[in-house]
This record gives sequence, structure tokens and C-alpha cells, in this order.
Amino acid sequence: MDTSENSTGTEPQDAAAPETAKPPRQGWRRWAIDTRPLRIPAYRRLWSSTTVTAVGSQLTAVAVPKQIYDITGSSAWVGAASMAGLLPLIVFALWGGAVADTMDRRKLLLITNCGIAVTSVLFWIQAAVGVGSVALLMVLLAVQQAFWGLNAPARNASIARLVPTDQLPAANALGSTVMQTGQVIGPLLAGVLIPVVGLPELYLIDAVALCFTVWAVYRLPSLPPLGAAAKRRAGVREIAAGFRYISAHKVLLLSFLADIIAMVFGMPRALFPQLATETYSPYGEGLALGLLFAAIPIGAVVGGLFSGTFSRIRHHGRMVIGAVVAWGVAITGFGLSSSLWLAVAFLALAGIADMVSMVFRGAILLSAATDEMRGRMQGVFTVVVAGGPRLADVLHGSAGSALGPRTAVAGGGILVVIAMTTLALAVPALRRYRS
Repeated sequence: MDTSENSTGTEPQDAAAPETAKPPRQGWRRWAIDTRPLRIPAYRRLWSSTTVTAVGSQLTAVAVPKQIYDITGSSAWVGAASMAGLLPLIVFALWGGAVADTMDRRKLLLITNCGIAVTSVLFWIQAAVGVGSVALLMVLLAVQQAFWGLNAPARNASIARLVPTDQLPAANALGSTVMQTGQVIGPLLAGVLIPVVGLPELYLIDAVALCFTVWAVYRLPSLPPLGAAAKRRAGVREIAAGFRYISAHKVLLLSFLADIIAMVFGMPRALFPQLATETYSPYGEGLALGLLFAAIPIGAVVGGLFSGTFSRIRHHGRMVIGAVVAWGVAITGFGLSSSLWLAVAFLALAGIADMVSMVFRGAILLSAATDEMRGRMQGVFTVVVAGGPRLADVLHGSAGSALGPRTAVAGGGILVVIAMTTLALAVPALRRYRS
């Protein structure tokens, strides 16, 4: 372990200054994902821990609803469990953002990753013993989501302390790509493993994988708060200060509004089962449903793999605006498609647009906010990312029942385009923002 990475109160030396300029990549390589941040040992460790967690967490994400359905035979209980995890995630993400701004982020990551690992072990024990209690599962899920809410702001806010500013888009692309890959591989792996090893072992595999995550985080450098932030306590006052900071910095507020517009109006996943049954049933209901759910993550992975040009783009605000508008256009095309393969293609294009939006919104949050506020910004970001799609489920479910699924989807996509264009024209701060 390098001594320069373990010094207390200082940032790693290899992340403090941009690396020596090199000739730009030529040909196809200029489009390939920019891996320069992985040359920084500290970021590489953080990224590798994210890679393991991205797949392992999806095993638990599949196992919990499967076990609840096996116990109750009711999809309503599955939905209730999902909502049971939302409130702790929101509360602890907001508080966790304030905590991440007032304590060593490495220490916070160690504590929360250990907590997530312990809950995975408890999931495994209750499944192996055969307790069969939905209430216990919901409590464990709530505890796990609380730890995740504390973990995510610290993890995301740490990136800006580990890589040079000019590499933030590349670092965000690397992180977002592995998370989206996990959403594709994890559920597929779970489907293969359940008949072979059984449901309890999915929890155990996740717990074992989290041990690697804890080890990788342990090897990170110390990331203490800078300046006066070290003397503050994380409380309601600090959380409120974070919201005041957002309201005073239009570009941060607009980046959150852009994501809310895209997700609330344009995330139609609640209508996938109905579309698979009514519109795309000639292709096979099961095949259609699987492709619809997988298309957006697959598109996002493709977008991440060809994100090499992101590091050379300085107009981050315009990229967010363009990506959200492109998302709305793609969702509109999906809603108008009667062919399953055309629908999947439009959803994949939406996934690419979503990746672009994630990368540049993340870069704005890390570069436009001071370090003492980055944790709180990431806490709000976690809440928006978690809450937006759930609000979309309610909105699209209601609109789909009233207007029909395809009309609801296409209408939502059009609303995204109108709302984002109107916002960009009315408030120029986002479109003028440069790295």
C-alpha cells in the first residue's frame, strides 16, 4: 500500500493534478470508453468495489420480491415491500449527505458497507432457516435501504477527491456503465442460479461479494472534511442548508429538475407488463416483458462503452438538455411502435440518452458544488433517482388505465420534450454551464 495514499487529511497525490497531456486518441479508440481514471489506484479501488456491488446487489433485489411472492402469492405484498424500502432510503440519503460532508467519507463507506453486508447475512439466515415472515423481510429491507441511503452520497461525493476535474465525466461514465451492466447481468444470473443453488444462496453470494467491497474501501485514502466542515455536526440544520444551497445555485437546481422531468414524465416501466400482454403478445409475453425491461439498461451500457468523447466536451449543461430531449423523443417512438423489435430499439436509444444525462448531470453536481456541499448534493441526487421512477409508476399506471398504455407512453415522451425545452429556454443557466 502506497504511503501517499494513506496520509491523513490530504488528497492522493496522483489525483491532485491532471496527468501529462497526451496526443488525442485516433480512429475508433476516440469513441471507446475513457479509462484514464482507472490509472489512479484510489479511484480504481472505489470503482472495483462498485463493480462487485452492482451485480451482487441485483441478486438480493431479485431474491427479496421472489421470496415475498413465494410466501404470500400476492404481487400487492411485493409492491408494499418496495415502498417499505423507499422511506428509509429517502430519509437516510438526505441525512447521509450531511454526514458525508462532516466526517471522513472513507470511514462512512466502511461503516455502511459493513452494515449492508450484515443485512445480507441476516437475509441469508432467515431464508436458510425458513422463517417465512414477510414482516421480517420488510424490516431487513428497510434497514438495508437505510444503509444504502447513507452509503451512496459518500461514495459519489468521493469521486471528485480522487480524480482530476477534467476526468469527472469519464469517471462517471465508468461508474454508471458498471451499474447498468449489473442491472442486466444480475437478474439474469439470479434466474440461472435460483434453480441450481436455491434462493438463500443468492443472499449469501451478495454477502460474500460485499466482503471484497469492504476490503477495497479499506484501502482507500482518508477523505476527511475540508476546512470548517470538519467542525460541523450532521443534523436538520445542515440538511436545510443543502437545500438552500441548491436554490441559490440555479445550475444545480436545473440538473435535478431535468432528471425529474425525464423520469416522472418519461419512465414507462409500470406499463411494460400490460404492453407485453396486449400489444406484443404475438412475440411471446415472457420474451416481450424480458426485452422491455432489459432494453434501457442495455442501451445505457452501449452508451457507456462508447463514451470516449465525453471527456473532451465542456458544455455539460447543453449535453444534459440534449440527452433529456433525446430521451423524450425515444420514449415517444417507443409508445408509437407496434413492433416489439422497433420498441426495443427505441428503448435502447432511450438508454443511451439516459447514460449521457447521468454522466453530465453527475459531473455538474461534482464540479459546480464545493466539497463541503458535495455529500448533501449527492444525497438529494439519490432521493431524486430513487423517487422519480416510483412517482412515474403511479402516474403512468393511472394514465395507462385511463388512456391506454401506448397513448400514455407517447404522451409522456412528448411532455418530456416540451417541459425540458421550455425549461432550457426560460432559464439559461443550464445551457450556458461549462465545465
